[in-house]
Amino acid sequence: HHWNGINETMDGDPDLQFLLKGGDLLKVKSRSWRKTRYFRLNEDCKTVWQQTSKTFKSDSSFSLEDMDSVRYGRQTEGLQKYTDSSADDRCFSIIFKGRRKNLDLIASSKEEAKRWVSGLEKVMTVMHSLNRQQNSEHWIYNCMRKADKNADNKMSLKELKHFLRQINIEVDDSYAEMLFKKCDTSNSGTLEGSEIKHFYDLLTYREEMDAIYGKYASTNGQISSSDLLNFLQKEQKEPVSLEHAKKLIEKYEVDETSKQNTYMSKDGFLVYLNHEEGSIFNPAHKPIYQDMHRPLNHYFISSSHNTYLMEDQLKGPSSTEAYIKALVKSCRCVELDCWDGANGEPVIYHGHTLTSKVLFKDVIKAIKEYAFKTSQYPVILSLENHCSIEQQKIMAHHLTSILGSALLTQPLGHQMPNTFPGPEELKGRFLIKGKRLNKLDAAFNNNTTDDVDSVSEEDEAAELKEAEQKPKEKIKLAKELSDLVIYCKSVHFSNFEHSRDYHAFYEMASFKESKKGLKYNRIYPAGSRTDSSNYNPVPLWNAGCQIVALNFQTPGKEMDLNQARFLPNGKCGYILKPEFQRDPASQFDPKNLRVGPWLKKKTLHVMIISAQQLPKINKDKQKSIVDPQVRVEIYGVPDDNASKQTHHIDNNGFNPVWNTKFQFTIHVPELALVRFVVEDYDAASPNDLVGLYTLPFTSMQNGYRHVPLLTKRGNLIPSAGLFVHIMALDV
Repeated sequence: HHWNGINETMDGDPDLQFLLKGGDLLKVKSRSWRKTRYFRLNEDCKTVWQQTSKTFKSDSSFSLEDMDSVRYGRQTEGLQKYTDSSADDRCFSIIFKGRRKNLDLIASSKEEAKRWVSGLEKVMTVMHSLNRQQNSEHWIYNCMRKADKNADNKMSLKELKHFLRQINIEVDDSYAEMLFKKCDTSNSGTLEGSEIKHFYDLLTYREEMDAIYGKYASTNGQISSSDLLNFLQKEQKEPVSLEHAKKLIEKYEVDETSKQNTYMSKDGFLVYLNHEEGSIFNPAHKPIYQDMHRPLNHYFISSSHNTYLMEDQLKGPSSTEAYIKALVKSCRCVELDCWDGANGEPVIYHGHTLTSKVLFKDVIKAIKEYAFKTSQYPVILSLENHCSIEQQKIMAHHLTSILGSALLTQPLGHQMPNTFPGPEELKGRFLIKGKRLNKLDAAFNNNTTDDVDSVSEEDEAAELKEAEQKPKEKIKLAKELSDLVIYCKSVHFSNFEHSRDYHAFYEMASFKESKKGLKYNRIYPAGSRTDSSNYNPVPLWNAGCQIVALNFQTPGKEMDLNQARFLPNGKCGYILKPEFQRDPASQFDPKNLRVGPWLKKKTLHVMIISAQQLPKINKDKQKSIVDPQVRVEIYGVPDDNASKQTHHIDNNGFNPVWNTKFQFTIHVPELALVRFVVEDYDAASPNDLVGLYTLPFTSMQNGYRHVPLLTKRGNLIPSAGLFVHIMALDV
């Protein structure tokens, strides 16, 4: 694209013609130094050329960009000092930006002086206005040249999509196609020149952005670094410095000229708000930022139940793949339901049901391979052991030989501990959770009990077959396996008082979801949920349970909430519980709030402004466009649970605008999760999910924010988003 601008804009203008031809002027430097020089505007309309004396100096020129202004008459110190008032109407000066000395000149007549002045002023005005409009065009055309693979100055839809990706703009295929057709006015199947600019404008035009940008752009219609600082402090409620504002400009400004002047153009502003710093999720909570040295039971731990199932509990295939998926999602506690298998090899499956079987050793190998890919923090292997003594010994052998030194076989330190170590001390280690024959002290006194002993065992799967219900069996336990249980001994739960008075710190009781109101423990879905559906984990977190096990293979609200709870802190699978849930003397009761350190009442104002590029739900129908509506849900203590929704907008997934305001009261912010759900409204049938995003209330940023959207399986929808304004105020 041949880019010129000034001569296109001023084509045939007599002032421009005069400057391009140029003429002799007398240059004045002192009383005695006056020399005639030939000046003219160069063909590029960007620089002025001056011819110096033939003999010694070469030609020199200066750029219009360097000029600050032109003054007519004797308006500079030099001209007043070195010229007579009689020459007043033939004098003019060029004033430069920065430190460069003024250029003082005398023309041969008044008319000529005035022509130089008016011509230069006109060209500067045109240049500045072109700069403003075409700042964006400059960088767009620049990127275009790179994207225009065959350099024909035309762009196919494919080249255009590549181009957009380069400038950090994601676009949904169907919207790209629609806009392309709209802009291809010549029906050539390609876009040229101004058609491309038109496409970009349609794609990025956001009325609501113009309003925000305009409100803060107080420097020649642009946002300077101090304007940006004002926006960050006032609107985004970020306690940042001018340095930070300048860094954002450096990072996100797309136009070089603006960047050099530390301005943020409207395009740069849009790019900034679409990236991490403009996201609703606080980037400071993205890495591991919590204290990881507290005892293990001070954390919520991301946990999976029936991990071996890919589908439902009664007939789904068991698979090592399911373990890999859960671990890669930072699940830190997985369940292994172990039964006697053929050829002396224990297997994992859901007992007494039709699920397929997978070898215990294969699962342990897969776990070893994938446990620490996304998080370094310890993995708890929860053994549901139904094996004979012989196969238990084999299990112990597989665990020690496959996991090697990563398996914790001895408490840390040299004497009997009285509390759990922290996730930091246990990095890269596996902990076995299961039955143990004796107290942990035994690990220190080398006492030799028999190889075999028996403990009571309740079998969850047996409940599925009421008919076969026998009295509780005594399951025999191999010492080799028992000795691997260090910090997580499973014990039978009778009641809380008994637990508090008799259980050592490392003894953990499990409950089905029906026994609520718990303290140090693991929860798993009841066997009666045979379709692997999940229960809502929130009430259990409210109650302080640290291991709330969910069926990771089942997408839905429960897994969203789990993903959100573990979104901050590096997605490492461990989240420090609020102080009031770690203090044993705490009187916190989620159902009866009273006054206490947990009560930090806030009013949350949410404005749902707009959405961008929502995906089509029904890909089969050619004409199906979404009718989007947005729901905001709060999950937390019972008093905080709430849900409000906008009206739906007909047939616009590309850039629907709602501007709907909601207000919520949050009593216990540290336990609250906020969920945004975008649905396709349907009067006749249930609404379809378009996308959603959930995050902890305490990780939410104030101000104008973009909300990414995920599919129901938790994958990011690349081009889509919600635009909101958030304000959380102390009550």
